[in-house]
Amino acid sequence: MESKHQFQNNFEKEYSENSFWNKVKNSAQSAGKELIGKALTLFYYAKDPEVPVKDKAIVFGALGYFILPFDAIPDALPGLGFTDDLGVIVAAYKAIAKNITEEHKQKAKEQMEKWFD
Repeated sequence: MESKHQFQNNFEKEYSENSFWNKVKNSAQSAGKELIGKALTLFYYAKDPEVPVKDKAIVFGALGYFILPFDAIPDALPGLGFTDDLGVIVAAYKAIAKNITEEHKQKAKEQMEKWFD
């Protein structure tokens, strides 16, 4: 079992804007539209300078879990691999949904159209 300190060190080592984009691009098809769409919306929301720090912490915690190469259910398992990631992303999305604007959703939609059309 990984300690909280080890997890934090791994998170800080793994999470960056670049690592987010790499994970999203490399797993878009296998992760599915719902997960990628919500992850992108959260990302654009957190990039907004008007977003409260508390909300950014929720979002980056969820996106960090998505990015980490190890998690509760390995991403490589067909049909199951991204279910834990989806759960974390959806929970974060619901926690801050009332603050997400149409602009955040539109940016995510435009990116999704590039990858899934």
